[in-house]
Amino acid sequence: MSATTFTLHDLKRILLDAAGTDENVDLDGDITDLDFQDLGYESLALLETAGRIERLYGISLDEEAFAGADTPRALIDLVNAHLSAGRAA
Repeated sequence: MSATTFTLHDLKRILLDAAGTDENVDLDGDITDLDFQDLGYESLALLETAGRIERLYGISLDEEAFAGADTPRALIDLVNAHLSAGRAA
């Protein structure tokens, strides 16, 4: 998939495909700065999400940086940084 920007919509779609959602969590709300654990996503679900992002967008996410991306905003910023670096190369 070729994209110039990774968005919250993209992340929500991939999260739902990779791990579903907790019935008590409303992903349609303002989740940008909520911790993934508060959204019901544990490390295994996030690893699956990272794998899907890497495959879909043709990038390789640094494990330490990914581990530090504990909110949707942080993960979106991380992915977009990789996409920008790829375009600049």
